[in-house]
Amino acid sequence: MGKITVLKDYLANQIAAGEVVERPSSVVKELVENAIDAGSTKIEIHIEEGGLSLIRVLDNGAGMDREDCEKSLLRHATSKIKNDKDLFHIKTLGFRGEALPSIAAVSRLTLKSRAADHDTGTFVYVEGGEIREIGTIGFPVGTEVTVKDLFFNTPARLKYLKTINTELGHISDYVNRLSLSATHISFLFNHNGRTLLRTNGDGKCLHVLASIYGTGMAKKMVPVFGETIDYQLEGFVSLPEITRANRSFITVIVNGRYIRSHHLYQAILHGYHTLLPMNRYPIVCLSIKMDPSLVDVNVHPSKLEVRFSKEKELASFISDRIQSSLHKQQLIPSYSMPEKKYQSVEVKKKYAPVEDQNIQIKDHKPEFVKSVVTTKEQNMPLTDQHLKQESVQESFPLDDLSIKLLKDESSNKDKTDNQQKVPPLTPLAQIHGSYIIAEGEDGLYLIDQHAAQERIYYEKFLRLLTDESFSSQLLLEPITLECTVQETSLLLERGSLLRKMGFDIEPFGHQSFIIKAHPSWLPEGKEAEIIEEVLEMIKDKKDPNLGNIREKSAIMMACKAAIKANQYLTKEEMEHLIKDLRQSRVPFTCPHGRPIIVHFSSYELKKMFKRVM
Repeated sequence: MGKITVLKDYLANQIAAGEVVERPSSVVKELVENAIDAGSTKIEIHIEEGGLSLIRVLDNGAGMDREDCEKSLLRHATSKIKNDKDLFHIKTLGFRGEALPSIAAVSRLTLKSRAADHDTGTFVYVEGGEIREIGTIGFPVGTEVTVKDLFFNTPARLKYLKTINTELGHISDYVNRLSLSATHISFLFNHNGRTLLRTNGDGKCLHVLASIYGTGMAKKMVPVFGETIDYQLEGFVSLPEITRANRSFITVIVNGRYIRSHHLYQAILHGYHTLLPMNRYPIVCLSIKMDPSLVDVNVHPSKLEVRFSKEKELASFISDRIQSSLHKQQLIPSYSMPEKKYQSVEVKKKYAPVEDQNIQIKDHKPEFVKSVVTTKEQNMPLTDQHLKQESVQESFPLDDLSIKLLKDESSNKDKTDNQQKVPPLTPLAQIHGSYIIAEGEDGLYLIDQHAAQERIYYEKFLRLLTDESFSSQLLLEPITLECTVQETSLLLERGSLLRKMGFDIEPFGHQSFIIKAHPSWLPEGKEAEIIEEVLEMIKDKKDPNLGNIREKSAIMMACKAAIKANQYLTKEEMEHLIKDLRQSRVPFTCPHGRPIIVHFSSYELKKMFKRVM
């Protein structure tokens, strides 16, 4: 007798469930995506005990007749793929035909559904993958799937699940993202009878953002849009003053499907170049439409990871559009008095209908952001995903950006536009030799003098580093470097990078080098220190990128050259600093992403002194 046997269906389904059903949020994902594919305009999600005891998803979609109800519980049974060509033009969220049978294999599942052309519905009860009961019932058009006692027959899987709050967090995170990807659908999400999310399905992304993050946060979102031959992009990104500690607040949607992509995340962060503090991340929701043939969604069982055929072009497009949208904004954060918190937690959790009070959004696209309205303040943060934190400054080439900055700063028109970003200010005094107090027409401004000069010098040094026609200055006493064998090999290999940056370096003996010249504009008194740090940058990287080295060098030199804290300035020096700052391309943050200016409006000052109530 042969050794190979065909697995029984229930066993094959349990194995498939190991890939598809990782935790309760996986069940919610599969069921809601099926509801979206069914053409639903209303979807309700009810869960109990973090989804471990109950998950119920009810929709008003197309529904199924009895035959389709039975087939839907078979492996690889789907209405979304007919032939091999369909695999390369996938336009639905689900298509593998594994969701329902996989879920049913590890739970007690009840399916109710009715097709529009039938007077009655169908009822199916499945336990551990085996159909125990099937019959006819009265039911409205649509489908309801109830999943009870998840993993009741696979206790080993239960051991890996976290607390109820953790599992609820994963579900809430995914429901939020699904609601952002399908703004035309009204979502209701309840946990243990309490409403956690309600959207009105009017197709307005900003309304959903307000429902998830609250009205106050929605007011600080900047619209982003653009179009190329291959892509259509629209969505919102938060002002740089709104940041979070991880990337789980970034939502990328491709053809209506929420996806995770390291390269697109990096492209988004690159769009915020120097506007974010290190290891801080924005709130983002971007929807990208493209021909289905340009993206392969069939590379992972959960369909979260995708593969793009023009990934580099897409990343560049996203970075450019975000950078362009933010560049048009006045990015000086305004101080505001904290609002009195009089509502209880339970009241805050209740969602009011989205009906009145316009949210003011600047520079919006016609027909994409219209009649923007609010709900009561809700503060429902997305939870952490298994995404590794990475430095904002690292993995994106900066040569194009350097050239762009150089061109921008050589334009008189841009300098005039830059001056309009920071209003005319009159310096009044200094605090602790660190902060300049200045007066403008619309209130009071505090300026961090070190951060301001860092920004000024950063843009200057980046422009000079990018211009390869600079002059070098001979050193009176050449700097001698003693190196290891490995360092010697690297410097011999990468000496051309240093020469492109204006350094004259030559071998000097067995494992030594001498620096004979350096760019004439290096900060005085810091030459040797800067040269050593530039050499370390070149030695540290396996494959150093000239753009990245220029960028980091400009940041490092700016930091060393800028005036420090506890350094007192004359009024003329403060005036000169403000003048130079107003001519900067991005006068709002230092190159490390820290704010330069904070604004106290005249109205807020009056509130502080109770002149207005």
